[in-house]
Amino acid sequence: MYDQRRVQDAVLALMHLNAHEDKFGWRAWKTFPWEATDGLHERGLIDEPRSKAKSVALTDEGARLAEQLFAEWFGVDDAEPGCSRPQP
Repeated sequence: MYDQRRVQDAVLALMHLNAHEDKFGWRAWKTFPWEATDGLHERGLIDEPRSKAKSVALTDEGARLAEQLFAEWFGVDDAEPGCSRPQP
């Protein structure tokens, strides 16, 4: 189970990394900054992020750490309202 609101808030916080203001207001790209994905690649947690693919492969260590961090940051008790289980 995980706290959907905390996940949404984390996504919003990450959008701050590449937010910019234009004539219509504030906007953010829906992808992550190259600096962040390059750093994950340098740490051996993902494969080369600079490709034409719309997804990136996680290494075994990256997948393990991603799951661990997700559980630490967003995990909740099963009985807590407003929580969902990630869909496969």
